[in-house]
Amino acid sequence: MPISLSRRKFLKKGIGTILSLIGIGSGGYIYSRYIEPRRLEVKHITVKHNKIPLSFDQMNIVQFSDTHLGFQYTLDQLEDHVNRINSLNPDIVFFTGDLMDEPNHFPYIKKIPPILNQIQAPFGKFAVYGNHDHGGYGTNIYMNTMKNSGFSVLRNEGTTIQQKDGSKIHIAGIDDAMLGTPNLTQALKSTPKDAFQILLSHAPDLADAASTYNVDFQISGHSHGGQVQIPFFGALITPPYGKKYPEGEYHLNHNYPLYLYVNRGLGTTRLPLRFLSVPEITVFTLKATDY
Repeated sequence: MPISLSRRKFLKKGIGTILSLIGIGSGGYIYSRYIEPRRLEVKHITVKHNKIPLSFDQMNIVQFSDTHLGFQYTLDQLEDHVNRINSLNPDIVFFTGDLMDEPNHFPYIKKIPPILNQIQAPFGKFAVYGNHDHGGYGTNIYMNTMKNSGFSVLRNEGTTIQQKDGSKIHIAGIDDAMLGTPNLTQALKSTPKDAFQILLSHAPDLADAASTYNVDFQISGHSHGGQVQIPFFGALITPPYGKKYPEGEYHLNHNYPLYLYVNRGLGTTRLPLRFLSVPEITVFTLKATDY
């Protein structure tokens, strides 16, 4: 799709502003444009909770997010990252939204399911909507693509994962906060009593509302860690619903204690740059505790 004049001006001005702010010049531009976006950090995090059943102890959950296929991120990169995900031996895989940057303009949609279908996760693959999945008339395109890829799309609904001994955890997914119709009450209404509750929300800032419910663990994306970070300042630009909690770990305690994790994503959007915000895949290992 040709880039409009106004978008060219925005990109040129935005890149120039960012480079001048961080003072990295042409060498920094090459790094932030061509090197850091193709790097990858695999983060390993142990999630401890007394509601995690013993039968789920040491279960691995792998999260990836915000690929934005069609902007800077390619199908070859997606295939490489799928191979990396499989090498981590996930029990469960979560995708937390923004698969394609502009779904109705991405010309290779049919090539996505054969790649995502390669992901092996014996306890299931689950996804939620991001704002770009709704944008560009993408709502049905995204749903069909993820279903054809072997993912269950949780849109204001939940599901239970149960072991042979009857123990269970619950996973709920909420619609996107920007362009969808999120409904926490509906998403969480099927949660079994005393089950460990995981909430998938593309937008991390919904955690404030989620922590007024009995949600134990929220997993999000959306903010890209700011995509460009300035030393001693932090994220330069964060999107709506991704400003308060832009990346990493947070512990909230409004009505209930909630642990939030925000993944930096794999792709870029608006500006084709990453600086001090390396693309990320996250591995969560569940740990049962008696306290």
